[in-house]
Amino acid sequence: MKVRDSKWLGLCPLAAAICLAAAGLQAAEQTKAPQYQVEDCCSLCPAAHDASQYTSNYMKNFTTLIDAQDAWLFRTQEDLRTEFGTSAEGLRMLKELREAFNSRGVELVVVYQPTRGLVNRNKLKPADQARFDYDLALRNYRQALANFAEVGLRVPDLSPLTDEQEEQAFYFRRDQHWTPYGAERTARLVAETVKRIPAFAQIPQKEFVSQRIGLMGKTGTMQKVATQLCGTVYAPQYIDQFATEPKNESGSDELFGDSATPQITLVGTSHSGPNYNFGGFLEQHIGADVLNVAFAGGGLEGSMLEYLGSDEFQNNPPKILIWEFSPLYDLASDKIHRQMMAMLGNGCEGKEVLLSNKTRLRPGANEVLVNGKGQLLDLPSKRHQVDIRFSDPSVKTLEATLWYLSGRREKVKLEKPNTADTDGRFAFELRDDRDWAELNLFALEIMAPAGTGEPLEVQARVCRRNDFSSPAQLAASDS
Repeated sequence: MKVRDSKWLGLCPLAAAICLAAAGLQAAEQTKAPQYQVEDCCSLCPAAHDASQYTSNYMKNFTTLIDAQDAWLFRTQEDLRTEFGTSAEGLRMLKELREAFNSRGVELVVVYQPTRGLVNRNKLKPADQARFDYDLALRNYRQALANFAEVGLRVPDLSPLTDEQEEQAFYFRRDQHWTPYGAERTARLVAETVKRIPAFAQIPQKEFVSQRIGLMGKTGTMQKVATQLCGTVYAPQYIDQFATEPKNESGSDELFGDSATPQITLVGTSHSGPNYNFGGFLEQHIGADVLNVAFAGGGLEGSMLEYLGSDEFQNNPPKILIWEFSPLYDLASDKIHRQMMAMLGNGCEGKEVLLSNKTRLRPGANEVLVNGKGQLLDLPSKRHQVDIRFSDPSVKTLEATLWYLSGRREKVKLEKPNTADTDGRFAFELRDDRDWAELNLFALEIMAPAGTGEPLEVQARVCRRNDFSSPAQLAASDS
């Protein structure tokens, strides 16, 4: 039997059996109320508090679990963090990314989620509430939002969602995702920011309505890790599920044109997936179509990179791009940034190719490109990028080595999520930091991916980086 009443969610099978036994007492004994003790169900074992037991990369995201009230679980590292935002270098990268989007006529909106500790701290046990420095966490979270705004990003202020007192919880009890109620409350605040963007006035308006369509059962990621570490079993949590549809109005199809490509796009993590209806709630509160290209398992950059390489973006970029992610991701990742900057301008497509080769790969390392086979080219790292495409579109991992004339080398490993709809393509800028910037590219080696069909070919190209000068800057340079 599926347990739907929240007051039963914390009961373990033993406690439930005691309740049933008490209810089945003979009538002669019912003159006296049954007396029994019920212990807290599903307390975590010592292994759950030992960080060394979180051995896989997946489990490390949950270091370390603690019990909370009403059968909630929290992660001490991620949920109870007090530091937010990114480094000065990370802010520089975000500014560069924002300027590149602006040059394509796209406004970038960043949805930076508040943590479960900030929102649902009232669910912590008293001792853990006392240890968690909520005031410091909230202050640093607000400062992170301010820092993002200073580099030109559109940043909805989600701090009103913290220290929640709502009846319907923002987050699930034992899962890091927001509930549909949390998604809806976030969408309201994001919509306020979107509507203040000047480009929004040019976007066709449309009415949407969201309706409850049933119940969703959530086992919970934290719950799964607790079971793996301790063998603990919790009851599923059930919560309302919603869907959003255009409001039926006479002539609305003719007025707005359903076949038109939405001019607002949502990229992000599994929080933006269909289960939580974040994209639908955005449509409802923004009052316009939203193209949702987010997918589960994509992390910070998965859906962004897939979308940037698509014909939809390259041929018809949106006026507004909403990027949703949580504070656990590294916004100063040079590897991610170099891919985004390359893909935003579609790599080497439509550009003068300076080095190019297409070859069949053999097992192990393969020398694919060499500078100087005819004439040595000047290919300083800071001005160039690489665009690589495998003949098998299912290839999701690139392992390569970039050699420079100075003898230095950079090993590159890029991995796409298993859930991504890949095309076998990897594009990234060469390094431009410190003493790498002026190094002249000499050669490119690629490791043959394992587990692919034969024969596997690869095409590699080197071209100049994308020019993301704004139209105004280009006009000024021409005059």
